[in-house]
Amino acid sequence: MNKLMEGVIDFLKEEDGPTAVEYAVMLALIAATCLAVLQGVDTSTVSEVNETTTGLGS
Repeated sequence: MNKLMEGVIDFLKEEDGPTAVEYAVMLALIAATCLAVLQGVDTSTVSEVNETTTGLGS
């Protein structure tokens, strides 16, 4: 367990630590944006399918 903590501390002391955190934050923002866009596409797609189905049924 001690070696694990030493490894984590060494990782955070290196310059790669902040870079990894920055990448994690960017990835989270990109994922949130993709989810928001997909929800909008999902809602509009369902609406379009319903309109098309109604139009074909008439």
